[in-house]
Order: sequence, then structure tokens, then C-alpha cells
Amino acid sequence: MMDINEIRKRAQQASERAADAMKKTFEKSEELVNKIEVSSDEKEASASAAEAEEQIQANTERQVEILGQLLGADGLAQMAVNEELLQKIVNEKVAEAASSTTENLMGQLFGEDMGILAAALEMLEIEDAGEEDESVLTLELEQNLFTALEETMARLESIPEPEPIPYQKNDEKWERFGILLSGIVSTLNGHDLYGMDVEAHTPVMEQKVVSLVRRSWGINGRSDLLDMIRYLAQEGYILRYQLYSEAASPEELMDETMDEDDRESVRRAWRFAQRYKNQYAPGFMTGWDIGRAAMLARWGCYLGWITENEAVGILWELSQKAAEELHSWREFAQSYLFGGLMWKLLCGDSSAESYLGYIADAATDLLIGKAEHDSGQWRDCPWPAQRKIGFVL
Repeated sequence: MMDINEIRKRAQQASERAADAMKKTFEKSEELVNKIEVSSDEKEASASAAEAEEQIQANTERQVEILGQLLGADGLAQMAVNEELLQKIVNEKVAEAASSTTENLMGQLFGEDMGILAAALEMLEIEDAGEEDESVLTLELEQNLFTALEETMARLESIPEPEPIPYQKNDEKWERFGILLSGIVSTLNGHDLYGMDVEAHTPVMEQKVVSLVRRSWGINGRSDLLDMIRYLAQEGYILRYQLYSEAASPEELMDETMDEDDRESVRRAWRFAQRYKNQYAPGFMTGWDIGRAAMLARWGCYLGWITENEAVGILWELSQKAAEELHSWREFAQSYLFGGLMWKLLCGDSSAESYLGYIADAATDLLIGKAEHDSGQWRDCPWPAQRKIGFVL
């Protein structure tokens, strides 16, 4: 697996190339705008548009950095390769806007459409990756993934962390702990972990987050969000792993509506569950379910689909379940790896080993920090000690 410093180096290089490409795109768009004659009635709108352009250019570097953190080094490098496709999108926007007023033109070129362009760019990377990686998940590759999982979990186990400490019922540390349950996904996406908001509230970032939630989760608003959080907290992969573990054969989990791809997906997940069922109980999936539910709660709050008080309450409930089932941040990270591999096997994704590496790197940063002055946000917030239950005789 590539060294984390090498990954960061490649990500930085790719970010610089992508930033340069984006800058050239905006320069070409500006040339087109300058060629359009503006009437005296439109001059005031044009000045406003120039301010909008200046603001977007100021945010471009931050946008590319966030994309790099979300897509990873390889994804961002692919993004640079796809700049011709991105140029085509921008050109189409320019053509559509050419007949509009200057105000509308600038709104289309430099307004919230930038968030749409960012989302489209991510989708291009995902589609291209799918076309390039068409290798089949063979039995041999499955065994290699099992080995990679076990080795990665062992490395995490060797990282020291503080002993769990008691939390009182109304302890303020619960709120901090709840936010940190989203730590792995937040770190992979470059999100802030010091408060409920994942990012600054700008049109570009809000569009980016809503696009991510809709595309990756199929969530389109408050009702969908709460349903998904409820599912993850009450059933999720805990139940799925249990069902696959208890099935005597994969055929027990199939029905007549499944095509061959679906059936092969079930077989892979069933082999996974059979391999580990005597070593890990269903409750070990808690980190995978709760970690993603915590991220959804924060995303929902950021988008205004739920209030901050509702998000705090949801994170408190998720925190109680995590503290009851797991015993440390290391175990939480191992659970996330475990569930992540089962998910990848169900998806038939042969790039699962890279995914495990990204998760492990994020967990390592949270446990030991990214720099000398950073001791690791998980380390700074010890895991809640499980409460002992006494019996009255």
C-alpha cells in the first residue's frame, strides 16, 4: 500500500494541476463575457457580476482542495485527465448563456452552477473509474481482500490510545464524542470536526454536500434522511451480517427477482460472513452503521433538513449505542473497516483494498494526529467507559 506521505504528495501535485486547469477555464469564460456588449442599463449588473466572479475565483483553490480530499490522489489525478470533458461542460454553459442578460450570464457562469460543475466533475471521475476497472472479484481476490482486512485491523490494534473514561449522563463530552463518530467520513471528505457544521456555508459547498448526499445515498430531504438514520441505528449491517451469518447457504438469501449479478453479490457477502461469524458477532458492525449515521446527521444539519438540537439529540442516541457495543476508537475503526469490506463485496468492487487503505489512514490520523502539534482528535476525546451494572441481593 502506498505510503501516506506519498499519497499526500501526489494529491498536492494533482491539486496544483487541477487548479491551473480550472483557472484557465475561468480565464477563457471571462474573455467571452468581456466580448459581450453591455447596455447602459446593464452596467450596474455587470459590476455586481464582476464581484461575483472575484468571489468565485477566491474560492477556487479551496474547492479543488476539498475535491482532492474527497476523491483521493488517484481520483484527483483522474480529474485532471478529464479536464477536456469539464471544458466541454463549461462551453455548453457559455453557449446557453450567450443570449441572456449580463446578470443572468454571470449567474450561470459563476453562481451556484459552480456547485453543479463540481458535482458533475466528481461523477465523471466515478464513471471513468468504473469503466477502467472492470476486473472481476474472483475467489482468489476475495482471499487477498480478507488478508488485507486482517492485516489492516492488526495495524490499527497496535496504535496506542488512552483508556476509556467514565462519562456522566449529561456530560458535555457526549456532544463532542457524537461529532467525532463521523470522524472517518469527515476526514476522508476534508470536513471540519470541531463543531456541528461540516463546512463553511457557501453556495458552492452547500451544493456540493447536497449533491453528495443525494447521489451516494438517494436522500432528497428531511424524511429520507431520518428514515436512513433510523435504519442504520436499528437494523443496518448489523442485521444484514447476522442474516448472512445464520444462513446455511447463500440460496436462502435469494429470491426469484434477483439477476445473476445480484446472486453473485449475495454469494460474496455470504462467504464473508461465514468466514468471520465465529470471530465477530453482529454487534461488531456497530461502528460501520453508527459512523455513517453520525455523518448523515451532521450533513442533514448543515443542509437545514434537521435543526441543530435535533442533530445533537440524534448524535447522543448514536453515541449511547456505540459506547454499549464497542470499547475503543480502535475497535470503532476496525468495525468501519469490517463493514466497509462487506459493502464493497456486495457492490462487487475490486478496488476494495484501496478503500480499506483510505479508511485506515483516516483512522490513524484521528488516533495519532497529522502533525507534531496535533495529537489526534480521537485521542483527545477518550472513549466512554462502559457503565457497570450492579445487582441488589
